[in-house]
Amino acid sequence: MVADVLAPAGRSTSLITIAHLTRPWFWPLGWGGAYLGAVLATGTLFPPVTLGAVALAVVLGPLVWGAVLAVNDRYDLETDRRNPRKATAALVTGALDERALTRWARRFTIAALGAAALGGWPLLLGTAAVLLLGWLYSAPPWRLKGRAGWDVAANALTVGVLGPLSGWSLYRPVTDYPLVMVALGLLLGAALYVPTTVIDVEADRAAGEVTFAVRWTPAGCHRFGVTSWTLAVLLWLACCHLGVLTTRDAWPLQDATAPALVVLYTVLAARPSIARMAVVSAAFAVPAADFLLAYVATH
Repeated sequence: MVADVLAPAGRSTSLITIAHLTRPWFWPLGWGGAYLGAVLATGTLFPPVTLGAVALAVVLGPLVWGAVLAVNDRYDLETDRRNPRKATAALVTGALDERALTRWARRFTIAALGAAALGGWPLLLGTAAVLLLGWLYSAPPWRLKGRAGWDVAANALTVGVLGPLSGWSLYRPVTDYPLVMVALGLLLGAALYVPTTVIDVEADRAAGEVTFAVRWTPAGCHRFGVTSWTLAVLLWLACCHLGVLTTRDAWPLQDATAPALVVLYTVLAARPSIARMAVVSAAFAVPAADFLLAYVATH
């Protein structure tokens, strides 16, 4: 039987509601980036399982997402009411009220910081940075979500840089993290986030939110996304052939998939959806896996 806890407003809040609040389908974004960073740091496909690694998995799963999304849902009511994609949001359905969301955001934040402390100071500081960015993204007066350009930067930094860096930090100093991976992460993060602003453009415009898509139109977002994605693919390909991070005599899979990745993104991002962008992300995992195998073989 599903256990319930008493909400401040007198309603019972099921564990299913809280689990939905954390959006479990987003957790792999953090896990994938952290795994990449851990592999780069250790040179093995199976980095040592430490207490910090276990803590990181929990932090990048329910804890950080719960904290960030509780704040997001708390302040997104006006847009969520206008957005069919957000029809099941807890505040829209009434499953949670504003006080309950604030309470759960506080609980998840404390739990995330406590768990991150088990992984050392770098992980703790990184987790605090992600939580701060999550707050600045959603909550007034900053509300970066409604500041075109800042919305993209906040998400690209969080997913593309801080995620992989968290995995790296468990095994090697943060200062040793390759700068080329920072650039690659920012390009990929921006390319994958911008289409999501197009998905919600009508609801955001109706609510008065000046997101990237509202400011520069869906067509402009598509051009920006294709450019960022293409630059990321070219940078990735250059790293392979120039021997950056690792070396190998030939990269046939990388050469074959590079143009296919650009075409796939160009087509699917023209009419973006969460499912289509998930396909794009999954497609990039193919050359990424090939690269990691080569990296491990030479380290």
